Amino acid sequence: MSLMLKLLATSLLLGSIAHANSTQEKVEDFLNDQFSKNSQLKSVDVTVDNEKNIKQLKGWKAYVVNIEARLKSNPKNLIKQKMIWFSNGEVITKDLTFLQSGDNLTDIIKPDFKAKYYKKANLIYGNANAKHKIAIFSDPLCPFCRSFVPGALKEMKKEPNKYAVYYYHLPLLRIHPASAVLVQAAVVAELKGVKEVVAKLYNVKVKVDEKDPKKILKAFNKAMGTSVTLKDLQNPKIKEQIQFDAMVANDIMVAGTPTIYLDGKMDRTKNKYKKVK
Repeated sequence: MSLMLKLLATSLLLGSIAHANSTQEKVEDFLNDQFSKNSQLKSVDVTVDNEKNIKQLKGWKAYVVNIEARLKSNPKNLIKQKMIWFSNGEVITKDLTFLQSGDNLTDIIKPDFKAKYYKKANLIYGNANAKHKIAIFSDPLCPFCRSFVPGALKEMKKEPNKYAVYYYHLPLLRIHPASAVLVQAAVVAELKGVKEVVAKLYNVKVKVDEKDPKKILKAFNKAMGTSVTLKDLQNPKIKEQIQFDAMVANDIMVAGTPTIYLDGKMDRTKNKYKKVK
């Protein structure tokens, strides 16, 4: 659990709270009031990014909330957090779970993928004007990604006018620390014009917990046929691209890999692209 979520948990004893209003402004006012009671926070600002109707529950809406806060202990550090809250105009709650299926709406309802995130630097296959846009968030050392992404990319690549495929590096550093250098090296290779970087990335043979950058680069260069150096990784453009990918993932609340979006909507099955016309 992130530091922000821990702080919010101590500040909000909110299984469900009555008397909240249904408008975005009232939701913002209510949450700002509750979060400001946390004695560890110097400041907090809550804004509703967007709201979504919940088709399974008449009268209920999901509110995607942006939170920016500063700790009294470190006021220079701005903490940013996204959360989803639910309200029917009388009650507000952070969790809604269906008794029969056990599905939690927080896991189902996600922010939509914004058009501004489809950047040329992330387009790896297809025509930008293709009928369908696919966004893939992946970690090259994630075992699920390795079993899914290469095959999916191979299929998508066949129809460039049907699929515009955008790829976003999302290294899961807590469990795959070696991914940090792999992703940086991949961006270096992409900027140098190396072809099929993402596809080859899943062939790199390196231990997921390897921390020696020289060993990681050696494995990367062997799989790619490149000569990326440690100095290459210091290029500011590398950091800029990786930060952009991370920002996009954070903004639409992507935490796991592989995560697939088809035409702006998260595809939990990861296979809807096969059925589109």
